[in-house]
Amino acid sequence: MKILCVSDATDPLVYSQNIASRYEDVDLVIAAGDLPLHYHEFIISSLNKPLYFVFGNHNLEHLSHYVKNDESLPTGHAIISDTNGHMPPFSGEFIDGKVRRDRKSGLIIAGLGGSMRYNTGAHQFSERQMFFRMLRMVPRLLFNRIFHGRYLDILVTHAAPLGIGDDTDLCHIGFATFLTFMERFKPKYLLHGHIHLVDLNANRHHVYKQTQIINIYNSYILEDPQLGRRARRGT
Repeated sequence: MKILCVSDATDPLVYSQNIASRYEDVDLVIAAGDLPLHYHEFIISSLNKPLYFVFGNHNLEHLSHYVKNDESLPTGHAIISDTNGHMPPFSGEFIDGKVRRDRKSGLIIAGLGGSMRYNTGAHQFSERQMFFRMLRMVPRLLFNRIFHGRYLDILVTHAAPLGIGDDTDLCHIGFATFLTFMERFKPKYLLHGHIHLVDLNANRHHVYKQTQIINIYNSYILEDPQLGRRARRGT
């Protein structure tokens, strides 16, 4: 299985007239936040592949079309919305706080977007809020374990896990909830953005328990034949 992963910055290699020839063999696309939705739309219309996405803590002008009651906002703050009332671009399948199974590949993907709360902006969460967001996904994860032989294959987050590829400032510190998630539900991959890589040759990869953690900042190709076989076998 081959997956085009994007996050945080528009890659000129992706946002290009050559996108179809360059990425024609990808099976699907994953976006980990802080991207304009018209970038998603360009990718989908060019490749004709499914795209699964979460929001980060920037580029939130269309957030209100997907999240009606955002618990990340302090009391008395309005959610960011499109001031013209326009519908968002066709941007793929929103998986923030959800668990989805790709019909064609059988891949099971879950999403937990947003960042650690650092000001009064939208789609920022305390550790406690992120933990309860995870808990709401548990029934579906248990269903998958019973009927598909595993909880999920990929967890898509915007922020990193605590202490693994994150940073020390409050905005970029990771969530301990993601460590708990990996310990309990054992995704093969956790894909995140949020931590910008000045050097694109810097290490993107970490391992925690049974999960491979990859920072997909800008763009990244995840290629794993075993992932496709695992989804088809249901184990």
